[in-house]
Amino acid sequence: MTWASVKLFLKAQVSAFSGGVTDYGLMILLTEWLHIHFTISILISGTMGGIVNFCINRFWAFKSNDGYCSSTSGQLIRFFTVVLGSISLKSAGTYLLHQSLNLDYKLGRLLIDSIVSYGFNYPLMKYWVFKINTVEAIYTEETSDCFETLNKERAI
Repeated sequence: MTWASVKLFLKAQVSAFSGGVTDYGLMILLTEWLHIHFTISILISGTMGGIVNFCINRFWAFKSNDGYCSSTSGQLIRFFTVVLGSISLKSAGTYLLHQSLNLDYKLGRLLIDSIVSYGFNYPLMKYWVFKINTVEAIYTEETSDCFETLNKERAI
């Protein structure tokens, strides 16, 4: 494991935490204050948290100067596919813990979130949504080396 991969993981966790705070806070607001059932609140708050998370991921956590394998619109489609899966897993998992163990939905949600975040969201974000265009990165390195060689030859 390299420092770059640890740094990427930590940046992704800051991004996920920011989206998660938005998501969790809005879920509490919608459920406790507006009396919307927690499964519906999770759908609404998950969407809003997803928007926050996408923006931070795209422009900071997974930012690549080498380009990505898909366009921004392609990333949005992939991202919200992951978010839809994530919201579904979180909503169903929270509901199951609440129904089967009579666990408070707030605590159940935190437990399910940690499992879904590390086992589902992060791998899909890194290897599918924000996958770096390695072919372009290699081509850029080869091209820049070629130009450096030409510039050195001209200088001599």
